Amino acid sequence: MAEVQGVSLEEQERVAALYTWERRLQRQGAVHIAGVDEAGRGPLAGPVTAAAVILPPGLFIAGLNDSKKIPPARRRQLAGIIKKESLAWAVGWASVKEIDCLNILVASRWAMWRALMALPIKPDHVLVDGFKLPGFPVPQTPLVGGDALSASIAAASILAKVARDELMVAYDAVFPGYGLAENKGYPTPEHRRALACLGPSSLHRLSFKNAMVVKSRDFHKFGE
Repeated sequence: MAEVQGVSLEEQERVAALYTWERRLQRQGAVHIAGVDEAGRGPLAGPVTAAAVILPPGLFIAGLNDSKKIPPARRRQLAGIIKKESLAWAVGWASVKEIDCLNILVASRWAMWRALMALPIKPDHVLVDGFKLPGFPVPQTPLVGGDALSASIAAASILAKVARDELMVAYDAVFPGYGLAENKGYPTPEHRRALACLGPSSLHRLSFKNAMVVKSRDFHKFGE
């Protein structure tokens, strides 16, 4: 392993281990391996977002990891590096209406499809966080918890999370009162309290209505 100045050997080895699946597929002849992941399955409001990334073999990015393990400011920095250094990247979306009509799982798969189809380079193989995309016309390997196992999926998870967070911050001005810039649509106590006062907006997922319910005793507790 070539030494990277200013980076611990432990960090270099951790990032190198994230390429285990990519190296395996390269030995089998794959050239362009895309990782795909989504963000936003759990929120009460906003679309679900997916990203797809094709990294150069063995590209070292210090701090590359599951997006949930990275502070927001560092995620944004890493997103810029990934966009600059990757061979290809793209983001796909599934709307609130699609989530309500299709269910969140199907909508998440559509977002992943759209991200993959938007890549300027066609992948030879796709590493998918979670489960296979039914009918997708490229060989796939599903990895449960893949954002902690694959560099490509980790990179995709960062881009998806940053893209969705930025959108929700922008939506905060369009749908004031729900604290979207802070909660990004997730069911925080403050968000639930706002829903109890204001009711759902057109950005809220009506199919998640049971998760929006705030019991009266909880409402009083939130106001303390």
